[in-house]
Amino acid sequence: MVRIIGFFVGLGFVGVLFLSLISNGVEAIKSPPPATAEEEFHLKPKDVQFATDGPFGRFDRAQLQRGFQIYKEVCSACHSIKEVSFYQLKDLGYNEAEVKAIASQWATEVPSVNPDTGEPATRKALISDRFPSPYANETAARAANNNALPPDLSLITSAREGGAHYVYSLLTGYANQQGYRNAKGQELLKEFPDVKTPAGLHFNPYFANLNVAMPPPLVSNGQVTYADGTKSTVDQMAKDVASFLVWTAQPKLESRLRTGWVVLLFLTIATVLAYMAYRNIWANAKREVAIRGPLEPAFRQRMDEQKAERGIAG
Repeated sequence: MVRIIGFFVGLGFVGVLFLSLISNGVEAIKSPPPATAEEEFHLKPKDVQFATDGPFGRFDRAQLQRGFQIYKEVCSACHSIKEVSFYQLKDLGYNEAEVKAIASQWATEVPSVNPDTGEPATRKALISDRFPSPYANETAARAANNNALPPDLSLITSAREGGAHYVYSLLTGYANQQGYRNAKGQELLKEFPDVKTPAGLHFNPYFANLNVAMPPPLVSNGQVTYADGTKSTVDQMAKDVASFLVWTAQPKLESRLRTGWVVLLFLTIATVLAYMAYRNIWANAKREVAIRGPLEPAFRQRMDEQKAERGIAG
């Protein structure tokens, strides 16, 4: 009896949940939640072409060197690339003497210990060191950036949806919030008057919540003087540093793509050879079809013998 009662109680509970689900679903369809400012005004990364895009992607060494210069002169004051070592700069086309000079002249020294006193100290970077963080710890980083923590950029193009396109769009996407309109012609502050960018933040429609703590790092053409003489427009600088950050995240991208194409070629050839071998081995083999059931000769012989024993005609 108790089991029967429990069964009906559970059945009633499930029924109530099902009816609640149906009614809430119908209500959501009839009266969908109002759109948010992020949904209406957040933009997808711009459609920009990079040399590393696609299955035939490659690195432009000159562009990587320009991107490293942007990181060194603009970004390194706040952002680290702690997964990258100085010696890896050889992959960008620098020789060993140039890499040693870059390491020894780096603005931030490497944390160390004074061998005489055992006290914390710093030293100039060696070619074997990784790029040091511009801040001693997270607390210091937040204190210097209005409690915002600047992310490490080593893997940023792999960690963010859109990769280099997102980085480029963010760097070139700062806008004046006053009078800003989306593709539909809606004006942000008229549609959502409560989303005015707070003090200390900066409006950028390519950022997830439209407001980013980082001020515009690339503010004018000619901000950096390129060593190779390339004209340093904001657009060019953004492309160059985005390409450099693709390299920091995927330094083996070229070799990985080459390996992938070699593997595909090998599998294609192996498949063709296997099919040809199959055709050659079975070319002269004849398929034998065994007769089963009433048409089998042995079965028919047994049936004829049994009919003869019983005197059955036919």
